[in-house]
Amino acid sequence: MSNQRIEKHEVGGKNLLFSILLNIIITTAQVIGGIISGSLSLLSDALHNFSDVLSLAISFMAHKLSRRKASLSQTFGFKRAELLAAFVNALTLVIVAVYLIYEAVLRFFNPVVIAPTLVIWLSALGIVANGLSVLLLKKDADHSLNMKSAYLHLLTDMMASVAVLIGGLLMKYYQVYWVDSLLTLGIAIYLIIVGFDLLKKSTQMLMLFTPEEISIKEIVREVHKIHGCGKLHHIHVWHLNEEELHLEAHLDCTDDISLSQFNILLHNIEDMLYEKFGINHVNIQPEFKKIDPKNFIVQD
Repeated sequence: MSNQRIEKHEVGGKNLLFSILLNIIITTAQVIGGIISGSLSLLSDALHNFSDVLSLAISFMAHKLSRRKASLSQTFGFKRAELLAAFVNALTLVIVAVYLIYEAVLRFFNPVVIAPTLVIWLSALGIVANGLSVLLLKKDADHSLNMKSAYLHLLTDMMASVAVLIGGLLMKYYQVYWVDSLLTLGIAIYLIIVGFDLLKKSTQMLMLFTPEEISIKEIVREVHKIHGCGKLHHIHVWHLNEEELHLEAHLDCTDDISLSQFNILLHNIEDMLYEKFGINHVNIQPEFKKIDPKNFIVQD
């Protein structure tokens, strides 16, 4: 089994911890302000911020767990912890969004007069604090699905706070109170869109699906071009985590070669798979005229 060396961006946890503290402050302020002002959009923003506190805490714990070393009882360590965190965070985004839609529809039929000045100041606080958190996590978000889930929570929070600020200004100067519910609906719809995409990606990885960018047929064609390779079959390709792309398969060799000769053949296959497909873990079972199914995909 090969383990190709790849350049890795070291994702840190300090920025996450700082973002958690910021969101606790924002959530507390917005809950109090939402109750006093009567603003549903401010309370919805607070609820979203609270879900951020939970999601960021999950992301932080998963980040720490994923760094633990493998052991006899946990041979992969906790490398999939961050995928689980991304799945949970994406699911909370969608659940929160559905609840916000329910509350917004109720408010449409039961309008409430809102104190806009408090809404304006607290939404401005949310923009500043979430904006800072977004900047802290932006670089890490490009290298980790877990960090991306945390980043998206914070980015949508910042956008929600902008929407709440606009709503507060409209309510203060034009007495357009129904805009509070309308903005809540807009925030919820956006949450569903970004949450579903992240949920789909994390689910595909957790279910060990073949990555969308990988073509099994193309892999087979390239392996078959290498001298000494017969039929590649019983193929599995999956992500262990975002950094590790695995392939395992059976290879029917064209000749009855020695183990040292197979080592050379395997090295050629590993190099090709890494260079052309980014596969950095390869486990191939050699065979010679073995009687077994030779299909690319075999239900084991």
